[in-house]
Amino acid sequence: MNERTALVTGANKGIGKHIARLLAAEGYTVYVGSRDAGRGQQAVEEISAGARLLILDVSDPDGIEKAAAQVDQLDVLVNNAGVALSLDPPAATDVEEFRRTYEINVFGTVAVTNAFLPALRRSPHPRIVNVSSGTASLTWSTNPNPQFSPGSGTAAAYRSSKAALNALTVFYAQTLVADGFKVNALAPGARATDLTPRAAAVGGDPVEAAQGALHLALLSDDGPTGGFFSWDGTLVPW
Repeated sequence: MNERTALVTGANKGIGKHIARLLAAEGYTVYVGSRDAGRGQQAVEEISAGARLLILDVSDPDGIEKAAAQVDQLDVLVNNAGVALSLDPPAATDVEEFRRTYEINVFGTVAVTNAFLPALRRSPHPRIVNVSSGTASLTWSTNPNPQFSPGSGTAAAYRSSKAALNALTVFYAQTLVADGFKVNALAPGARATDLTPRAAAVGGDPVEAAQGALHLALLSDDGPTGGFFSWDGTLVPW
């Protein structure tokens, strides 16, 4: 095992797998969080050196606790697992979709973060990166921005869940700052992943987003906390 350790949730594919690969290249032992053992093991084999499979379904409280019991010390937690079930506006989205989306994107992040806090507290330089979305920015949602048409109101469940995640990022940062934590949110940009059909069709290289996450994971002790950053390092308005 390397001295430095990291956990990336939803790391069996997409941006998460690239984040895990980049952290492993930096010399970290990386726990590849995956709810599917087969896909997780395949990702581990592709990442190769430094990667370890950790069965982790962020919607399963018992499974989260079992996973946390396997990790004694953790330096970096990347909350990457997330879903976007539709691009519907709120009036066309049933409550169940909101529940399912928040279960993964919000409640799952809280459950994983809290379960792994004891391991993170054993690190001299604990870092938490929450993978959010530029479409969660209320400023960009009400003004012209580079990602989508203002006033569209689409993907209501997904975007509101990521806005909630942004708020939690601030609250974790504020309450953990005295313990040396750096907690930040990442806007990865539209990427060619299977998050949505549109993303798969027109998204950019997911490696760019992973590099943005890596930057936040490797922040020095004088780096920022409680911020919302784009993949290129620029600040995103709340």
